[in-house]
Amino acid sequence: MSDHLSEFAGEQLAGIDPTFADEQLNDKIGLTFVEVGPERVVGTMPVRGNRQPYGLLHGGANAVLAEALGSTVAALNAGPDKLTLGFELSCTHHRGVTDGVVTGVAVPVHVGRGTITTEIVLTDERGKRTCTARLSCIVRDRPRD
Repeated sequence: MSDHLSEFAGEQLAGIDPTFADEQLNDKIGLTFVEVGPERVVGTMPVRGNRQPYGLLHGGANAVLAEALGSTVAALNAGPDKLTLGFELSCTHHRGVTDGVVTGVAVPVHVGRGTITTEIVLTDERGKRTCTARLSCIVRDRPRD
C-alpha cells in the first residue's frame, strides 16, 4: 500500500468506533482500495464469496462496493471535521459477472456544503461495464467528544 493509502486508512480508521473495527462490511466483501483521492477512488472486489444462488455476482455486493467507494469520495471531499452519511443509493445492473474481479471507480459529480453525490462505475476484468451507481451523502459536523 502506498504511503498515501496508508495515511488515508489511518485517518479513516480513526473515525471507526473500536468496538466495531473488526466488523466492517468492506472486509467481508474482500474490498481492496487501489487508488484513493478526493477526485477518484478505485477499488476491487472478488466475485468469489459474493455470489447469489445462480452463481452470478450478487447485486447487493455491487451496491456494497459502490457505497463503500462513493462514501470514501464523499468523506475525502467533506474533510476530517465532517461526517458523510449516505441517504440515497441507486444501482443499475447492466450485465452479470460469474468469476474474477470487478473494479469500481467513484468520482464526485456534486460537492456542496450539505450534500455530496458520486457516480460509481463497476466493470469486469474485460473492462465491460457491469453496474452504474449513484450515491448521495449528507454532510454533517462531526460530533465533539
